[in-house]
Amino acid sequence: MSRPVTFVPPPGARAYPLRTARGEFAVVDAPAAAGVEPRGVALLLPGFTGSKEDFNPLHVPLAERGYRTIAVDGRGQFESDGPATDESAYAQEELARDVLAQAAALDGPVHLLGHSLGGQIARAAVLLDHSPFLSLTLMSSGPARIAPSQRERVKLLRDALAALSMAEVWEAIQAMEPPEETDTPALDAGLDGRDDLRRRWLGTRPAQLIATGRQLCTEPDRVAELAAVPLPFHVLSGAKDDTWPLPLFDDMAVRLDARRTVVEWAEHSPNTDRPLATARALADFWDGAPARS
Repeated sequence: MSRPVTFVPPPGARAYPLRTARGEFAVVDAPAAAGVEPRGVALLLPGFTGSKEDFNPLHVPLAERGYRTIAVDGRGQFESDGPATDESAYAQEELARDVLAQAAALDGPVHLLGHSLGGQIARAAVLLDHSPFLSLTLMSSGPARIAPSQRERVKLLRDALAALSMAEVWEAIQAMEPPEETDTPALDAGLDGRDDLRRRWLGTRPAQLIATGRQLCTEPDRVAELAAVPLPFHVLSGAKDDTWPLPLFDDMAVRLDARRTVVEWAEHSPNTDRPLATARALADFWDGAPARS
């Protein structure tokens, strides 16, 4: 399981709606620490069933390395608006264009990081237009569709969402999961605190979960396309991952000529399992990326 994480923004960070050309998106924005030379800006995209709060443990250690970090709820995730039933609004290209709009609103090139589903959306954004980005980090996000066991979990969730309300699905998940697993309703939730998790679940739009769940189960391998993009890449994962086998991450890093980081004693959410080690690896990678104004 992931380590407990609070939904309260860390010291110095603020939560607000980021205004973009494609609407407003809820963010947690943490500036570089006072007295530290600013090194850059990073945009952080959460995974399936996740939210901006998944990155709360990373903000302070990255701020201390000079990085401003902006974690975002994607369209229809938690506190960002989106249609409840229109699945077409959550097509991967639509979500990728949202990311490009978010980067544009931050007024300068940014380092882009995507966790799991967020990594696939980040990849799609970079393939549409890499110019707003200084680098791309794929954190626990594989080259193509998720593992068979996880595809079965997502199918069960999508079937439930087609027949039940979000509140009913939440109660069903709590009743069916073993006690030690009920803090994580699906693939990427990495937070603790049942009331906050329930609030996040109920705030997420069912159409978003259905559409992005389908994407996770059908995503093609686009690594060759990505390798042609002139950006530095970073493939980061825990030492254990049930969503994609680790050899897939290793192979993807070779194909991308990417930096490869394995965070020991971490699983699918190294951002919450081992935040200090994860933040150190991210900052070390960003420090070495070419600067661009």
